[in-house]
Amino acid sequence: MKLTQRVKKILDNYESDNPGTKANLARILMHGRLGGTGHLVILPVDQGFEHGPARSFAPNPDAYDPHYHFRLAIEAGLNAYAAPLGMIEAGAASFAGAIPLILKCNSANSLSRQKEGADQAVTGTVRDALRLGCAAVGFTIYPGSDTGYDHMEELRALAEEAKSHGLAVVLWSYPRGGNLTKQGETAVDIVAYAAHMACLLGAHIIKVKPPTEHLELETAKKVYLDRKIDIASLPARIRHIMQSSFNGRRLVVFSGGEAKDLDAFYNEVRGIRDGGGTGSIIGRNTFQRPWDESLKMLDTVIEIYKGKA
Repeated sequence: MKLTQRVKKILDNYESDNPGTKANLARILMHGRLGGTGHLVILPVDQGFEHGPARSFAPNPDAYDPHYHFRLAIEAGLNAYAAPLGMIEAGAASFAGAIPLILKCNSANSLSRQKEGADQAVTGTVRDALRLGCAAVGFTIYPGSDTGYDHMEELRALAEEAKSHGLAVVLWSYPRGGNLTKQGETAVDIVAYAAHMACLLGAHIIKVKPPTEHLELETAKKVYLDRKIDIASLPARIRHIMQSSFNGRRLVVFSGGEAKDLDAFYNEVRGIRDGGGTGSIIGRNTFQRPWDESLKMLDTVIEIYKGKA
């Protein structure tokens, strides 16, 4: 595998990492149809934990089978596939070496009554990731939650162990809980804050939601207005998120969220691209559609990141 200059430049931004971790980052960055471009499209399938099997897979019953998601990510030419322990274990032997894997090491579920103290349970370990041949571990923190400091401490321990064994760290940084309003969870000031926290915690790849124009915190709103920070369009907001992520020195992918109209979705992806975002991490918007539709959709997303659509 010969690294492109673009990927070499990205790896140079991770100055403290050992060769093993950089090699695993390179595996992800060089894999699939976007390999070598510096862009990423990743398939995450943790929605069965988060929302339940029927809500996640009944729209496309083939997706109840864990092998379906491995095949989808491979056939579409994606950079990586992320899932909890059981999903990866169910296809680890059949698809060994076929695509870089990210073991999602904590999960929540919709049966929990926690709101202000939103939390997740640790469900996977670094040893699991190594045993399964993963390139990275994934973890979620909830900035704003009453239990948010616990998430950060759990992540610190996991990340330290993962890096010592040459694994990359992918961090879902989702503001939630505490006094945050629902609108505030995707407010541009809050998403920028969440992305920056993820950088400070040592993540290699950061996952956040596309930010809206809403400003949640009055103290932050004053700065945005006084400094005339441009948040009027999605590309402008993405640029601000990347700026907040060590001035673009970290890889940031944006979630797709619930299934939406394709034209609206493609325009959102174009906004991420035009704002300098690293890429997309798309679950339900793909696997809830029939196989052929999913492949066509992912093909368009990849072509957008290549600047051809």
